[in-house]
Amino acid sequence: MSLTNLRPNIDHWPERVDMAATFRWTAKLNMHEAVANHFSLAVNDDGTQFLMNPNQVHFSRIRASDLLLLDANDPNVMKQPGAPDPTAWGLHGSIHRHCTHARCVMHVHSIFATVLASLADSSLPPIDQNTATFYNRYVVDEEFGGLAFESEGERCAGMLSDPKKKVMIMGNHGVLIIGSDPADTFNRLYYFERAAETYIRALQTGLPLRVLSDEIAEKTAQELDDYPDQADAHLREIKAILDVEASDYAT
Repeated sequence: MSLTNLRPNIDHWPERVDMAATFRWTAKLNMHEAVANHFSLAVNDDGTQFLMNPNQVHFSRIRASDLLLLDANDPNVMKQPGAPDPTAWGLHGSIHRHCTHARCVMHVHSIFATVLASLADSSLPPIDQNTATFYNRYVVDEEFGGLAFESEGERCAGMLSDPKKKVMIMGNHGVLIIGSDPADTFNRLYYFERAAETYIRALQTGLPLRVLSDEIAEKTAQELDDYPDQADAHLREIKAILDVEASDYAT
């Protein structure tokens, strides 16, 4: 029997299972930061109530039942037992408070995205299909102000007002991805890291880049925006692999 059928009596169970699978797969891909970095998912209509990973738990051990259910408008969250990491609350709480379109938020310091964020020019030119995916669909934060406590989180949330911009390249920091659900957001996170790796490795050759025209880059990005069911299939297969491995993610 699939582990996804072993359902405890906890609200938002399918969403918890999907989120737990993305934590486990992020660890498998070595895109994690041990017990740091955070993913969150809104579970009410205005996006202010959200699931998030507990404080100081390794991505490779997070289970569906471990996820915290938080309210972005609750001023007492950080005073309660089992409070989240303060930087996670500052960043994700601010985004869920102000950006209703950011249903799911994934923030990592994955290697190639962070290398890109460390360059003086952190833009991502469209040199292949994956990099073209993000053409005119990201923002670059060039005002890193230290750890993402409340004020830094509020500042970052203010940069995500355009629903078309679903990636924030966080200069000197990492990357933040938003999306409609865990499948959509993780798929975007995965391909952004692939795109960043392609670009960084292309730079390492020292040879001129073959950059797509604006017209073709936008056409490619739109075609990929409209490509049917890829994100859902990606997460479905991740969960199938985890189930075969008898992972406890869905418990």
